[in-house]
Amino acid sequence: MCHSDDSRPPGPPDPGGVAEHGPLVLTAEDGNKTDAYLARPETPNGMNVVLLPDRRGKHPFYDALAQRFAEAGFTAIAFDYFGRTAGLGARTEDFDWQAHLRHVEPAHVRADAAAALGQLDGAPTFSVGFCFGGSHSWRLAASELDLAGCIGFYGKPSMVEDVLPEFHRPLLMLVAGADAATPITEFHAMEERLTEQEKPHDMHIYEGAPHSFFDVGFARWQDACADAWRRILEFTERYR
Repeated sequence: MCHSDDSRPPGPPDPGGVAEHGPLVLTAEDGNKTDAYLARPETPNGMNVVLLPDRRGKHPFYDALAQRFAEAGFTAIAFDYFGRTAGLGARTEDFDWQAHLRHVEPAHVRADAAAALGQLDGAPTFSVGFCFGGSHSWRLAASELDLAGCIGFYGKPSMVEDVLPEFHRPLLMLVAGADAATPITEFHAMEERLTEQEKPHDMHIYEGAPHSFFDVGFARWQDACADAWRRILEFTERYR
């Protein structure tokens, strides 16, 4: 598990207001229905984000994160992965995500991300993912979806190796330096391949930071959280 029900995302610098927020149901091109959460800013910055949760799916952390992105001026939508096998409903801490995760295919994530994009206004849109979602956010850089860039926290390079040559969107890689799930050498190897293939990307390693450090509960890593926000805002402004 990455973020728990007690986890809460850190807020952006100089937050504004949230005009509206709440749940909705998406329908993908294959007919799948899945839960989502949409937040709109009081003062739009002219950009959107699609949020890809960790392996547990869309739980309260990501509803709150959509609101934090709205405070930063983005229209933000988070979506769940498990509508095809688990149906609709909250992904609480007792949800058996392991029984459903193995059935989630990259094509499913792309289809649900496309449905999320369909709720937005056509402004420059970035994907932002965490853990399992971080990997899939990077994978979307190889898709036909109309994304301005793809951002991932603590993803797994092994999950994007097969499509890395097809990347055609800029990447931002925010890496936990003490992530026990993935050796840091794998991120360096991925960055080397991106550089060799002249794929636009930025990678920053937060030395000593644990997996899921982007959480107000990790008091020791609040400077890293603030820096991650700064990098996200700079990246989105550069590639909008």
